[in-house]
Amino acid sequence: PASGKGTQCEKIVEGYGLTHISAGDLLRAAVQEGTAPGLRAKEFMDAGKLVPDEVVVTMVKDRLAQPDALASGWLLDGYPRSKSQADAITAEGIVPEVFVLLEVPDEVLIDRVVGRRLDPETGRIYHLTFSPPESDEVAARLTQRSDDTEEKARTRLGVYYENIDAILASYGDIIVRIDGNRNKEVVYQDITATLDKIRA
Repeated sequence: PASGKGTQCEKIVEGYGLTHISAGDLLRAAVQEGTAPGLRAKEFMDAGKLVPDEVVVTMVKDRLAQPDALASGWLLDGYPRSKSQADAITAEGIVPEVFVLLEVPDEVLIDRVVGRRLDPETGRIYHLTFSPPESDEVAARLTQRSDDTEEKARTRLGVYYENIDAILASYGDIIVRIDGNRNKEVVYQDITATLDKIRA
């Protein structure tokens, strides 16, 4: 949580024309729409736990099959989050060219999570300290995600640590580790250097 992947994904999509697919966004949209998978997912998300694979894998697979992702290529944001999810998408023939891992110390992640806010009108993410809203009007309408509390962030980090080694084993030869605890432009430069090598 809060490694800066959403920010970097926006920059990558803009720079490379890829289709951005965030499992979290797909899940939050399903929750907001009140779909059966969304309601099921909400129970797990509110507890800071991983949503069951059968719910997430189907959503991601369906999104990857849409014309824009097929035509321009795709960028999976924050997915897969478990070995079984990695195995499920591999079984569907979904194999990334690179797996970028943004590494950030736990306490920095907690600070980022607790201060994160969402503008429900624009979808823009702010941080009360690092990227505050530009006006009182915007500040007044900001909301905090139900899972952006310190307790739930620590639970999410625990789930991350339970799963990360198995995920990394699935993608060992294509993993690129990047220090995400730096200025976002510097992090992006490292990411573009990696992507440019692949595209060359």
